[in-house]
Amino acid sequence: MKPAASGKRVAVIGASSLLGKELINLLEERTFPVSRLVTFEDDKDEQSLPIVDLTERSQVIVADEDVHEEELDFVFVAASASAGRPAFLQRALQAQDGQQPAGPHQCVIIDLDNHVGGAGNRILRVPFLDRTESNLGSPTPAGAEGLGVIVAPHSATIVISSLLLPLSGIVPLQGAVAHVFMPASEIGPRAIEELQKQTINLLSFQKAPQAVFGAQIAFNMLPRIGRTTQPSLQRQEERIRQQLRHYLGDRAPLPALRLLQAPVFYSLALSLYVETSRPVPVEKLRQALVGKRVRMRRASEPAPSQVEVTGSSGILLDAITADGEHAAGVWIWAAVDNLRLAAENAVEIAESLIPLSDTVPQ
Repeated sequence: MKPAASGKRVAVIGASSLLGKELINLLEERTFPVSRLVTFEDDKDEQSLPIVDLTERSQVIVADEDVHEEELDFVFVAASASAGRPAFLQRALQAQDGQQPAGPHQCVIIDLDNHVGGAGNRILRVPFLDRTESNLGSPTPAGAEGLGVIVAPHSATIVISSLLLPLSGIVPLQGAVAHVFMPASEIGPRAIEELQKQTINLLSFQKAPQAVFGAQIAFNMLPRIGRTTQPSLQRQEERIRQQLRHYLGDRAPLPALRLLQAPVFYSLALSLYVETSRPVPVEKLRQALVGKRVRMRRASEPAPSQVEVTGSSGILLDAITADGEHAAGVWIWAAVDNLRLAAENAVEIAESLIPLSDTVPQ
């Protein structure tokens, strides 16, 4: 990562997670102005605190150095920090929740998928959607008093919102139902490895390991998985439901939501049923949905799949299908790289909070 002349001091908690690695890669790809990068591993066996100083071209790693929130500008929380929450994060959260006085400089905490939890004053941000919603107001400058922790929501929350908000802008919606097909990457590398072993073993007529999922996932699909699996489908489902309730507000109906564990490694798929207050031509719905981040296939083209969206932050939709029994009902199929979209949204939040003069031209 090339250091910026007057960059930001950035920390990534859960840097060894799949989401953390994607986030760090995106900081480099988008030439985010970083002068110092502090990474915390999300591993119970990894107690060191590696610090990468980007003021020099050679990246110098210093281990076991204490860090204070006053020394950081942005903190990305990409995992739950099972090894223990860093002391500076706990202090910053307490200051922003009013439990202790705030210091002269408070870092901005961008929490991917609400890992830190806490009080209900958390702000949800999706910059590419926020810009189209005038009632959300303008972004708050970094370091502004009362900014609070910013939640960069789950990729499923982003996809559902990016479909329901434009549609509700052209016609009132009666209701919606969303089925989200979750990949193994939502759980982590151990889940990906187990799915691979399950697939190979089943094809070889051998017993399939189930230590992570607690069930056979290969060549299968389930509405719930093992009780020890973290995060569980039920917990993820409730988290996404809460995020949708918070972000959509009264701008669009809260959809009925169901998460399903799919036998795929990366990227999630979404089946969304939407019923409008009156029948609307499919072409008008298509025009409302398609934008810079959302693309839609024609009926004559192949249907979008999780495989082809891997590595892209775009939301790929299949041609809208009218329901055969309900004149005002339509079906929408979407595919997106869950890790890439979530990480890019978090970086865009940080970019929106720094002065334009501080950014490095791409």
